[in-house]
Parts: sequence; structure tokens; C-alpha cells
Amino acid sequence: MKSLAKAQITPSIDFRKYVQRFLLKNKTVLHFARSIALKNIIAQEAMNTCFQPIYDVKNKSTFGFEALNRPIALKLFQNADVFYDFVGHTNKVFLFECFCRNISLVRYHKKLLDFAEAKSSALFLNIHPNVLLDKNYHSGETLALLKTLNISPEQVVFELTERSAVSDFEEFARVLSHYRSQGYRIAVDDVGSGYNSLKTLIYLKPEFIKLDRSLIQDIDQHSAQQQLLTVILNYAIESGTKVIAEGVETKAEYEFLQSAGVHYAQGYAIGRPNENLIFGKNPCDE
Repeated sequence: MKSLAKAQITPSIDFRKYVQRFLLKNKTVLHFARSIALKNIIAQEAMNTCFQPIYDVKNKSTFGFEALNRPIALKLFQNADVFYDFVGHTNKVFLFECFCRNISLVRYHKKLLDFAEAKSSALFLNIHPNVLLDKNYHSGETLALLKTLNISPEQVVFELTERSAVSDFEEFARVLSHYRSQGYRIAVDDVGSGYNSLKTLIYLKPEFIKLDRSLIQDIDQHSAQQQLLTVILNYAIESGTKVIAEGVETKAEYEFLQSAGVHYAQGYAIGRPNENLIFGKNPCDE
């Protein structure tokens, strides 16, 4: 009986694998299937939200957390990067961004109820620049939600990935000025990854510059990376901007960044993303 049952189950497993391979090869069908999956993810709130600590290097304390949202199931996407790349090429960017922002804030609020020590911590929210430019986006809706959750706009940092190109810098700078007047702060992500231009930093004047992991990895061993870091730090000092090093994974990297004068650090050596709010640690204390 056991062998018979196994024989009956195997074809169904093979068939599912066949369907999955078929979808991955047929771009039109795959796009349609992924669109349905995205719609279901939003409707069912099928996203995991984790929070990664951002550590104040000078004060040796946790400054804030970055909210990271990942889909629970990725059957039609090889990984989270593929998923987000797909979202960026659909007409659901605005809807999805608002959805992610709202669940991040709501879930952050729930975690704060159990972790009062983090009540005043900053919360970094990833956001596509085009959403802020979209005339359909009403910032008052986020303000209303923040008021309901008892979170101050001054705690919220909109983190803009530099891979999302900004074409009209003057208009975007005007829009950011509007959000700043409400208390929000701005961070530019992925600086040093090769996508960034000096124009981005000059026009947007972010409160935070987040250095890409490609610049931070083994920085204690490579003079070219160290020289670029020095240039960015000098600019930050002149412009009143704070620098956050992302992807810090070793004690040696952290010690170099600390000696160089980097303001904040984020990465596995500080603390991994977690569904709960967990303060970061100083790698030098281990």
C-alpha cells in the first residue's frame, strides 16, 4: 500500500515542477502569474516585516531601525530582488509602496508596545522616489496614521534608493522640502554602488547618506575604498549630513569605520534583521 501511495503522489509533484518550469520559461504567462501573486500578497498582507538596528558609533547605542519587508512565498520569484524588480516594472508600484509603508508602521508600533526602550528610535522606510512625486499620493494619509500610532514624523526617515533614477532634480527637491516641513527626514541609499551621481546628493541634500555594502566590504584592507569614504565623509561634514555604513559584517570593518569617523553602522556584525526590535551590539565588545 505504501509503494502504491507513493506512486500516486509522485506524478502530482512532477506535474507541479513541470508547471513551475513552464511558467519560468514563458515570459507572458509568467508575468500574468506574477501579477496575480502580487495582488494576493497585498490582499493577504503576505509579507514578513523585520527590523534591522542602526547603531550610533560614537554614542554606542541604537539610533533606529530599518524596516525590511519580504514576501512570505517566492515560488514565482527566484529571490526577493527579483520580486522587487518585478514590482518596479508594474503599474502597482504606488499601491505596493503604500501597502508596505503602512504595514511597516503598524507592525513597528506593535513591537514598540513590548519594547518601550525603543519608543523614540528612528524608523527608516524604503520608498520609491516616484511615489513621492505621484500626485495621487497624499502625505496627509501617512501623517494621520502616524498620529493614530503615536509616532512622531520626526522619527520617520524616507530611504530613497539611488538605483531609482530621478530625472527632474529641482522638482524632486521641492517635493522633499514639503515632506521635511512636516517633520520627515531623507536618506539616500546605495551611495558608492556605482549608480549614484554627485547631483543626487547636491540637489536632494539628504539628512543621511547610506553607504552601499560594496564600498564597506573589506574596507579595512583596500585603500581605494578608504579614499572614497574620506571624500564622502568630507562632503557630509561640510553639508551637515550623517553617514551610515551598511553591510558591516566584521569587527575589522567596524573598527576602521569607527576610526574614520562614520556616524552610524548597520549590518550583521551589529544585528541581523529580526521580527522583534532588538538593539544593536558593538562588535568590539565581543
